[in-house]
Amino acid sequence: MSLAALSAPATAQSGAASWYGSGRKTANGERFNPNGMTAAHRSLPFGTRVRVENKRNGRSVVVRINDRGPFVHGRIIDLAKGSARALGMGGTTYVSLKVVN
Repeated sequence: MSLAALSAPATAQSGAASWYGSGRKTANGERFNPNGMTAAHRSLPFGTRVRVENKRNGRSVVVRINDRGPFVHGRIIDLAKGSARALGMGGTTYVSLKVVN
């Protein structure tokens, strides 16, 4: 894999997702809404819309990236609690991501 491929934001990924429900402000300065359809990603630009599919049950949602994370090795996205609930997630689960905008 080239160095450019490692540093460029991915348009499609799959891996472990988690959820978070606390926080005051997101990395882009918005007030955190635990029931929102938002998520944290390490490299995608703020405002990017991403379709997240729960590979265990086939449910999917479109979220907007407004925060940075996850900060746990092996995870690719942190979903606001509302997004995770819509996907039918309890803890962590295997998901696929695809940029939709």
